Amino acid sequence: MSLQIWGVYDEAGVFSDLIKAYEKENKCAKIYYEMKSATDYEEVLKNAFVLGKGPDIFLIHNTWLPKYKDIIKEAPETILPFNTFRDTFVDVVEKDLTEDNKIYGLPLYVDTLALYYNKDYLNSAGISSPPETWDDLINDLDKLTKKNQWGAIERAGIALGTAENINRSTDILALLMLQDGTTMVSEDKKSVSFNEGILLKNETYYPGQDALRFYTEFANPSQRTYTWNKQMPYSIDAFVEGKTAMMINYSHHIPTIESRNPYLNFAIGPMPQLETREYDINYANYWAFTVSNKTTLTVSDEAWKFILYLTNQENAKKYLEKAKRPTSRRDLVDWQKDDLELGVFAKQSLSARSWYQIDNNKIETILAEVIDSVVLGKATVRRALDTATAQVNLLMKKE
Repeated sequence: MSLQIWGVYDEAGVFSDLIKAYEKENKCAKIYYEMKSATDYEEVLKNAFVLGKGPDIFLIHNTWLPKYKDIIKEAPETILPFNTFRDTFVDVVEKDLTEDNKIYGLPLYVDTLALYYNKDYLNSAGISSPPETWDDLINDLDKLTKKNQWGAIERAGIALGTAENINRSTDILALLMLQDGTTMVSEDKKSVSFNEGILLKNETYYPGQDALRFYTEFANPSQRTYTWNKQMPYSIDAFVEGKTAMMINYSHHIPTIESRNPYLNFAIGPMPQLETREYDINYANYWAFTVSNKTTLTVSDEAWKFILYLTNQENAKKYLEKAKRPTSRRDLVDWQKDDLELGVFAKQSLSARSWYQIDNNKIETILAEVIDSVVLGKATVRRALDTATAQVNLLMKKE
């Protein structure tokens, strides 16, 4: 029995030993892994299934279940009981990849947003540790942002505030909304609600608006937090070139930074949180293996057995060490938490969240337009968010 697997980002060599070991234990199985380009992966995947040439096992992004559930064969309870799944993986995995107690995917890792910082800049400013809260971060900006005599930014304190030149800007905005208590989607998952207010001490508070305002003020020259603008380089370039003291990003950019500037003295701290929080809230981004429902029952069962084999504790360790990614398994957080580069991300996986998106690509475009419209003064915070809500709700009605 042959299994065709499509992946992104991971070279075949990452899985070759695990595949050989599985084939040795299961003489009838023959597994073929193919890495696809991330640039057009979704388009190629859709076309393959339309033509009846899709893989048996394929990767989905953690936000893709609403788009792909109809072509996924859920994991059989006999192969993976739901309670076992729940006890094995961090909470966000259940939120993203299950529905009605049915399991639609298993991840090998869970990445989260964290704070990259230039140690030389913080040391020179007398800042002994990275900011733990947003209030700390704002105070540190006064020492880290450098402006010339005309007020132009020569070095940013942090890359925040715009859309186009900030890597994963819309993820950062969504995280701020979640930290601020925004209900992103209605309970029935038929509409978004990030523009709605909540009652606090007999007053209506709009956490989504507050998060959008806070984010865009980093690019507002009239605000104390002004440290960034649309003329700055792309955030990753700026960090590599020493043009910003801090940026927010995922762990998979560590090798990018190290290869582009081997002498950059940087480190990674936890994602800043609200001063008044009851618990931490972080933001998840990851991929998970799933099985096509176009295959026969025998093939789909074997496919799920192989995915379960890949994600068991022993093999997940081997993968994480080779791929250098943070764990998705609860029982490996303590094993990885002291890793100098990935420890922060491993610990944050326990408090990671995401939110239901009917079409992540279209929603990303809409939220980027929200940010730009506020930064450019084309719309107020409230109007921009109301417009975005209407646009996303229209998407959800079409589905």
